[in-house]
Amino acid sequence: MTAVEITHVREVDRDGVAPSRSARVARWAVSALFFLTGAGTANWAVRIPAVQERLGLTPGQLGIALLGVSAGAITAMPIAGRLVARHGSRPVTRVAALAFALALALPALAWSFPTLLASLAVLGLANGMLDVAMNAQAATVQRHYRQPIMSRVHALYSFGGLAGAAVGGRAAAFGVAARPHLMMVALVLATASLAFGAGMLPASADAMPEQSATTRLTRHLAALGFVAFCVLFGEGAMANWSAVYLRDVVGAGPGLAAAGFAAFSLTMATGRAVGDALTTHLRPVRLARLGGAIAALGAMLAIAVPQPWAVVVGFGAIGAGLSSIFPIVLAAASRTRDVVPGAAIAAVSMCGYSGLLAGPPLIGAVASALTLRGGLGLVAISCVAVVLFARSLREAASDEPRRRAVRRATPPPAQAAPAHR
Repeated sequence: MTAVEITHVREVDRDGVAPSRSARVARWAVSALFFLTGAGTANWAVRIPAVQERLGLTPGQLGIALLGVSAGAITAMPIAGRLVARHGSRPVTRVAALAFALALALPALAWSFPTLLASLAVLGLANGMLDVAMNAQAATVQRHYRQPIMSRVHALYSFGGLAGAAVGGRAAAFGVAARPHLMMVALVLATASLAFGAGMLPASADAMPEQSATTRLTRHLAALGFVAFCVLFGEGAMANWSAVYLRDVVGAGPGLAAAGFAAFSLTMATGRAVGDALTTHLRPVRLARLGGAIAALGAMLAIAVPQPWAVVVGFGAIGAGLSSIFPIVLAAASRTRDVVPGAAIAAVSMCGYSGLLAGPPLIGAVASALTLRGGLGLVAISCVAVVLFARSLREAASDEPRRRAVRRATPPPAQAAPAHR
């Protein structure tokens, strides 16, 4: 063993107890980018009504325009996977974070329905690229830690969303127009993302230009993608239908109707904050099964007991149950054997975003044919499916992170193998 190899092994051994300074800095850098992304998304979300009013859009036109975000994200994800594999996650994340920050101002600058649709598609492209790249960076940082960190990293996105909603809400309450508000947000986020991007692990940590980034959809990866689809299906349903359900089914007023999504968001953020500790104690498969079961019971409570307290508690249970599952699915995808991590994360993320995109219209279709309570039943079914397919996490969960880190640290740098709503 050469002196360089001995140095690498010693560093990995120390990482089991105290990760290197570069790994700690990279962890906080990528966590900050998750927070900024959540804050930026929320600032845009609370200004949607103002943009709709300024452009005079009907609800149908607005709905079509908002589909541009998801369509752009799904289009960008496979491209991001190939770029991360070729160039490493750090440069792709830095470029995508800057593009996302600047794209946040575009919807406020739109002057018609077509220009709004185009601006939201650009925002979606940047968001999808950033989603894959920063998750790939987080997965690379994870290799330097014995304990899971992905859930806490994703928790920063949720807390960023809460902070962004508060800032955006105050700006709207004080009468600040959407255009200067979002332009200021774009400037702040662009500056901050450039600063934090410098702290991430270098491109050499996970670039694999010598390997093909084309992902063969193995049974294991397809199962992980299905779990991601089911989890984000539930998240999309809560974001789009929770307030409507409380208003139309329960008869709640506007303030109480908002409490359902608030409960979901708070338990989602809290669950992700403690998700890494739960993953360590319960292991990924058991945690996914338990979380899916809790979420399913929450959906069933909201369906069976159409009372405000029961529905709010049920929606909170859905948030708590689903909170940690998507991060551990992405971590598992990054460790899929014989698949480039960035490409694997992109494939699973695409499946998840498909659920986020398909959930609201599917629930609306069932609600039109049956009732909204019947539509919410799809959420319960998707949560049960998470329980049934949680075993797909077992293969990746059985890998011992430190041992894999040693194997990847010892080859020459040119052959080193790398490690994502």
